[in-house]
Amino acid sequence: MQAQLRIATTLSRIARTQTIPHHTTYTLGSLHEALRFTSGGQTSPPKRIFSGIQPTGVPHIGNYLGALVNWVSLQRSASPLDRLYFSLVGLHALTLPQDPVKLRQERLDSLAALLAVGIDPRKSVIFCQDQVPQHAELAWMLNCTTPMGKLQRMTTWKASSQIFARNANSNDEVDESHLNLGLFAYPVLQAADILLYRATHVPVGEDQQQHLELSRDLADLFNRTHKERVFPLPQHIISPAKRILSLRDPTQKMSKSAPNPASRILLTDPAETIEKKIKSAVTDSERGVTYNPTERPGVANLLTILDACGALGGERMVTGDDGETSTTMRLETLASQFATLSHADFKQLVTDSVEATIGPIRTEYQRIRAEESYLRDVAEAGRMRAAEDAEATMSTVREVLGVGRL
Repeated sequence: MQAQLRIATTLSRIARTQTIPHHTTYTLGSLHEALRFTSGGQTSPPKRIFSGIQPTGVPHIGNYLGALVNWVSLQRSASPLDRLYFSLVGLHALTLPQDPVKLRQERLDSLAALLAVGIDPRKSVIFCQDQVPQHAELAWMLNCTTPMGKLQRMTTWKASSQIFARNANSNDEVDESHLNLGLFAYPVLQAADILLYRATHVPVGEDQQQHLELSRDLADLFNRTHKERVFPLPQHIISPAKRILSLRDPTQKMSKSAPNPASRILLTDPAETIEKKIKSAVTDSERGVTYNPTERPGVANLLTILDACGALGGERMVTGDDGETSTTMRLETLASQFATLSHADFKQLVTDSVEATIGPIRTEYQRIRAEESYLRDVAEAGRMRAAEDAEATMSTVREVLGVGRL
């Protein structure tokens, strides 16, 4: 009861001090309908939705178009009984060396960005994973039953091993000083993040489906081992959005860790910086605009950005059941509309569309980021709500395992 009172008090303070309007102009089109939950009354069981993002500072446009815009859509279409958890997963960031001072600032930057894009602390539980110790507790318990073979087959571990291989032609010789248990067990912590809140649905991109399958496997293993349905098996919500690629190397995903800052567009980049980065984006020597990701990856990437920013009058065309096919058809149609444009004119069109999309977010971010006391209130309210739900789960888990209270 005291915890609930503290939560209500903090949320009330947030509501009184929150003068920052939330956007309602996100151009999700068919995605909003595809992920739409029952409206006009709850006719299906309440959903628990969990998703997380590493607190690496201000997100880039790939983070926004690939994940955050989906979070806003889920929040908008959720029923009053649904529960949404959006987390800054700081423990995951520790698998790589971090500057503590910089990490603290980046956590605040990331939180401000979530609020700026439209995540509302009155509708969703927004919290820092590293402030809820039950995440690490459940991760250890899951570690104790997770077969090592499953983790060795995870693509993230394979990729890490290849990156640090001494011999480019062999994965047998690896500089193990760059590998650590945190990287190896990273997927188990991800599973703990999801299962701790008994999530029923998880929005995932095409590169995260293997991680969700592991979460389902571990939940099922736990339930069967202890003959009790402690965890639901989370279902995926697949985003139809294509991943956004690097502006400098359109064969690679856009990334904050890429050495060239011109490879990415941050949500806080001013208009002139956006224009400069898109002007310098890698394309090709072929004239005109066509959609061919294999032969013309640079142009295809810009088309994907243009489409995701709502170039077709603010709404995407209706997609069919085959998301991959319909996305390709949509981008081909978009390319045909601008087929005769020069690269310079096409890049200007993309620039204008990107600025129209993130300009308001940039303004919101600057205003919110200046209010650190407000950000800390939001984080504390989210921590209390998340911790209450996490402890409810862990009380059951400890009882089933025979640990904790004597």
